[in-house]
Amino acid sequence: MDSVDSVVVGAGLIGLAVARALAIAGREVVILEAETAIGTHTSSRNSEVIHAGLYYPRDSRKALSCVRGREMLYAYCAERRVPHRRCGKLIVATHERQIDELRALQRKAHANGVTDVAWLDRAAVVAMEPALHCVAALHSPSTGIIDSHALMLAYLGDAERAGAMLALGSPLRAARIDADGLVLDVGGEEPAQIRARRLVNCAGLTAPSVARRIAGFPGARVPPERYAKGNYYALQGRAPFSRLVYPVPEPGGLGVHLTLDLAGQARFGPDVEWVDRIDYSVDPARAARFYAAIRAYWPQLRDDTLAPAYAGIRPKISNAGEPAADFVIQGPAQHGIAGLVNLFGIESPGLTASLALADDVADLLQT
Repeated sequence: MDSVDSVVVGAGLIGLAVARALAIAGREVVILEAETAIGTHTSSRNSEVIHAGLYYPRDSRKALSCVRGREMLYAYCAERRVPHRRCGKLIVATHERQIDELRALQRKAHANGVTDVAWLDRAAVVAMEPALHCVAALHSPSTGIIDSHALMLAYLGDAERAGAMLALGSPLRAARIDADGLVLDVGGEEPAQIRARRLVNCAGLTAPSVARRIAGFPGARVPPERYAKGNYYALQGRAPFSRLVYPVPEPGGLGVHLTLDLAGQARFGPDVEWVDRIDYSVDPARAARFYAAIRAYWPQLRDDTLAPAYAGIRPKISNAGEPAADFVIQGPAQHGIAGLVNLFGIESPGLTASLALADDVADLLQT
């Protein structure tokens, strides 16, 4: 049986960032990916936004890792020439009744250390984005956009240069704990057993399922596996905006917001639905409900200009109607198994926080 120091399950953004951090620290690393390509799920089906850290509860792991990870990510992208742009974002109140909530959001941002979030009156907003309708807005200059696939390739390149190996089409079918670490049953075209001293579960959508495959792992430590599907629609033609535009947050999410890719293409979403299986189809008819929401801040949106773009699914560990759960990084101190780390519920802002989260995992596995 082959032995390896560290195995990372999942070759999405988080798994690749973790593998990179472990390999750079001198660990022998194998990355197991069930699919035949990297980042085929959440990592490649998101709005590709670099978040500033406005929305998350103070001192939560989401807030701390987003704010720290954002600056790490901007520096990394500049160093590695990963395509990105610090374009900024406007969070708009379209009714006077939203003003108090907008001010509360600014206070939350400042409490999280995002002190560059500024209040703008209507005239200041129109000077920045003439097509935008609102009564007031917050300006977040630290928000940006990024090429997520280029970022994954950069992480993978760093990991491989430090000696890590990627095994595609290699699902973790089962694992058991023994005196020397964990014995992993790996599937695929060439099934194998591997002994690993350290195992990091970065399986994203299926991370709870992976944890349940570890014989002897306490089932009470495994959260539920829930999927929140977001449908996105692309604007036919170019939008007259140079910044991202978000409405004031609403119960259950951030509302239908406008994001841009690096080519300037505008996308609107998400239209969130809770699903019980992974399905990335987008129903064109669902776009109909977007128009009224978008026209609240962009009245000039024309009929029949939205077309299906893509769908993404967030790995939720809280249920519909419940407050969003914090990121969970579960190490030996929580479950008692040496060398094992599970990451659960790493949804947005996981991309932004990826380098910070990877450092946190590497710190847990120092011994």
